[in-house]
Amino acid sequence: MTETVAAIVAAHRAGTMTPAQTVARSYQRIREHNDPAIFISLRDEKDAHAEAGRLAYPWLRLDGRPVPVQDNIDVAGLPTAAACLAFSYVPARDSTAVARLRAAGAIIIGKTNLDQFATGLVGVRSPYGIPRNPVRGDLVPGGSSSGSAVAVSAGLVPLALGTDTAGSGRVPAMLNNIVGLKPSLGLISNAGLVPACRTLDCISVFSLTADDALAALAVMAGPDDADPFSRDRPLAPLTTFPAKLKLGIPKSGQLIFFGDREAEKAYGEACKRWQSLGAELVEFDLEPFYETARLLYEGPWVAERYLVIRDLLASSPDAIHPVTREITIGGARPTAADTFSALYSLQALRSGAESTFAQCDEIVLPTAQTVYSTADVLANPIELNSRLGTYTNFVNLLDLCGLAPPAAMLPDGAPLGIPLRAPPGRGAALAALGRVFHADTGLGLGAKALPQQPLAAVPAQAGPNEITIAAVGAHLSGMALNHELTTLNARLLEEAVTAPDYKLYALDTTPPKPGMLRIEAGAGQAIKPELWAMSAAAFGKFVAAIPPPLAIGTVRLADGRQAKGFIVEPAAIDGAKDISAYGGWRAFMAEKAKA
Repeated sequence: MTETVAAIVAAHRAGTMTPAQTVARSYQRIREHNDPAIFISLRDEKDAHAEAGRLAYPWLRLDGRPVPVQDNIDVAGLPTAAACLAFSYVPARDSTAVARLRAAGAIIIGKTNLDQFATGLVGVRSPYGIPRNPVRGDLVPGGSSSGSAVAVSAGLVPLALGTDTAGSGRVPAMLNNIVGLKPSLGLISNAGLVPACRTLDCISVFSLTADDALAALAVMAGPDDADPFSRDRPLAPLTTFPAKLKLGIPKSGQLIFFGDREAEKAYGEACKRWQSLGAELVEFDLEPFYETARLLYEGPWVAERYLVIRDLLASSPDAIHPVTREITIGGARPTAADTFSALYSLQALRSGAESTFAQCDEIVLPTAQTVYSTADVLANPIELNSRLGTYTNFVNLLDLCGLAPPAAMLPDGAPLGIPLRAPPGRGAALAALGRVFHADTGLGLGAKALPQQPLAAVPAQAGPNEITIAAVGAHLSGMALNHELTTLNARLLEEAVTAPDYKLYALDTTPPKPGMLRIEAGAGQAIKPELWAMSAAAFGKFVAAIPPPLAIGTVRLADGRQAKGFIVEPAAIDGAKDISAYGGWRAFMAEKAKA
């Protein structure tokens, strides 16, 4: 099944599909699906196909994956409209997030529809139409990231970018039976993003699996000088499901389902599923979180939305969707005193949230307490939209991260999601939990209910106080200098492959050693190292003993990861034999032994 990100990359590396074929498949599916409301603009297919054909590096983490982005995120050469033609402009450069996707091999194919100016959780507030919900056609697609979520659910693309201010990366995920990942604030740069609430916005990821979402996050995460709200929050590696896990659930009677008994029952069953997976459920007081959620639209944060479009409100108010206009114009009313009063309240509520997370690792709530039809939302646009944000509006105000995996399909065909929320910096931990929970449900993926594949094994990782080092020569297992690692209590993690950026030379040393030299990206050979983990203190001793012309630098691996590893001084390769074609020191030494 070459539908998930992981499967597509594997197929490209195995040669059973090419990036160009994958991109062509997406365009064909877009034509066949025939829903003009999903995309606001599409990139010329020939250009996308040609870019995919130029990808010559199968080590790229997002090798050839077609990715659309929500139309409030800049893509060079494509209009950014935020679903408002009067606001549209053509950016000269990619947003930072898009630039990082491209650098990892993603092929950007277009801009997806959204609730205008990312104001809404329903997906019906766009002059470009309402994307059809592919899971159940009468339901709203969810917003603001309607087009991105529908594109993934319908199988048009394996991955898409949305945004999340009040739940826009999670509510559409639930309504389309896919995974939504909302990272910590500032983890992904917002440079090149048309803001909704600048202090609360984050770019989010939609995919069929948690593994795919985390892979995209790993590519985009990182500080950026172009975004003053960017933060240096290192993304931890994926781990296995923890042996001891405390999940917070609200006190009895605090959840609101607005009469949806089936959703309430499914939430209870999802909590039992967590228990069966080994989690301990711990009750917490939900009321402070409700109070925080009310601040988002009843407090001064609406003024941030107003700031974005106040000129357009003054010059061309009819260009703005009526509901968006009604909500946003209220942002002109709060005073400076109102703002400070709300900030004081929020700080107190944040302290309460910290107390909750001192008792549990994550909290588990429904994504939304029920679902609504498009007809119902059009008849009652503000109240029903507000209801959908009951359990999502507080998350960014409290600077939490979230992962929203599917949890159940209700008897009437409506999907239910059970997202996890945690303090900032725990995105990888949420993925470790969400991937196991999602697999345990046995639910099909997306609207096509594609079968889930067995979970990939979590690779061995260096511990929080360890450093990963790539051994490429005499320090490999069984080689002459391997004892220098083992006597420092280093432990073997895995065999790996570098990016094809290197040349390997046989140096004239005793004992024999290779020298690995980094050259132009893609112009070299992929080399096979071993990854070892050692303590920081041991790493210092190890590095201090390395003789010239070898040194420790940063080695780029085929899957996009990096590790400290052996490199050689360029002057030392003069007259040395180029053994790059062997793909590694072990193969060269085996051939030499035969001779």
